[in-house]
Amino acid sequence: MLVNRWRETLECVADLTRRSGRDPEGVRVVAVSKEQPSSAVRILAKRGQLDFGENYVQEALDKQASLASCAVRWHFLGRLQRNKAKFLPDRFVMLHALDSLSLARVLQNRCEAAGVVLDVLIQVNLGQEPQKGGVAEHDLEQIAQGVAGMSNLSLRGLMALPPFELSLSDKQRAFARLVNLRDRIKRRVGLALEELSMGTTNDFPQAIAEGATLVRIGTRIFGLRALCRRA
Repeated sequence: MLVNRWRETLECVADLTRRSGRDPEGVRVVAVSKEQPSSAVRILAKRGQLDFGENYVQEALDKQASLASCAVRWHFLGRLQRNKAKFLPDRFVMLHALDSLSLARVLQNRCEAAGVVLDVLIQVNLGQEPQKGGVAEHDLEQIAQGVAGMSNLSLRGLMALPPFELSLSDKQRAFARLVNLRDRIKRRVGLALEELSMGTTNDFPQAIAEGATLVRIGTRIFGLRALCRRA
């Protein structure tokens, strides 16, 4: 059942976090609800799951409208087109996949007009995969410096999604690389960059071992996806 899978996932994350020598409160589970029905989100929200992640703007907006009475923190996880940046202010607490200064500027303008500050993570394309979003490692500092100077964007850290075909040990090494990048960049930009969004259903134990603070878990909680993809 949904609730049992969710509870078992929380227990597993807490146990892995303790084994890594950290406080379990330091790792948040973002339940990836893309292509899942609003009813499933409602069930978990009523039991205390607060953070949910969506990848497609229209699907997210539809869910937000139907779940307006629920205390939910919506995270946008997917690649965001600039013409859809207008939908993020006041609707999402965090963008995990910031991948360019041009998108950051559009978001800054939208957030400034709305009078809000949006938490953002820069996505790093660790595997240099052309089909994936994310910035190249050699461009990271320049983009981080640019975002750090934007008053309505709060740069909180980094996100990565290693190549799917890597072994778990190679994924763990990729997560360690992201941590090293974060540590180097935070000294350059003068920000804490305390958030590391890394790890999914298949590799969250390895991500937690390397210091993840946000793990994005979908099918382990919800089961197979139930809805058609929406833009």
